[in-house]
Amino acid sequence: MAKIEKEGKRFEILVDCGKAMEFKEGKCKLNECLATNEIFSDVKKGTKASEQDLKKLFGTSDSMKVSEVILKHGVVQLTTEYKSKLREEKRKRIISLIAKQAIDPKTGLPHPPQRVERAMEEARINIDEFKSAEDQLKGIVEKLRSLLPLKFETRQIAIKIPSQYGAKSYNIVKGYGKLLKDEWENDGSLVCVIEIPAGIQEELYNELNKLTHGEVETKILNKR
Repeated sequence: MAKIEKEGKRFEILVDCGKAMEFKEGKCKLNECLATNEIFSDVKKGTKASEQDLKKLFGTSDSMKVSEVILKHGVVQLTTEYKSKLREEKRKRIISLIAKQAIDPKTGLPHPPQRVERAMEEARINIDEFKSAEDQLKGIVEKLRSLLPLKFETRQIAIKIPSQYGAKSYNIVKGYGKLLKDEWENDGSLVCVIEIPAGIQEELYNELNKLTHGEVETKILNKR
């Protein structure tokens, strides 16, 4: 159900809560999330909103237009099942962010996702289904530091790739971070500088080594 209040009157519609949230994010069409075209003043009692109230407070009695306003500006009531799904998705996203962006300051290596997950369980981290993973990251990291040494670091890395692998490697490198420099040398080899989170350095190296059969050259230029 989604609802909105205007001048002390309540207007409610029946929706698929998952689809309704997707609509609010611009990911699906209005008709995909509506269970019915009716506008109610009380869904539980089955009481429909009056046409007079709709025209007065929404400027129209067109149920689709009113439903759009309710979904965009009102509140979507989420089921317990859907809230659990959101929490799980954000938990996985937070684990991924930590594993890719942070390193163990003692070793300079990233923590495997499984280690991050165990630390979150031990610290009894609560995930807020209504906040983005990015917005929750800082607070969660602070709670994990006593169990898991974490340092967020970006690195600028120079990469040289032989000509026969240059074209394929370029898209791989570009997909990992911010490309600061890219040049094609006279012999056709690719020379570039990329800025990436320290946690995915090893992953990038492994992918490039696999493609070039170990012929890639890399050098860390800067850490911050």
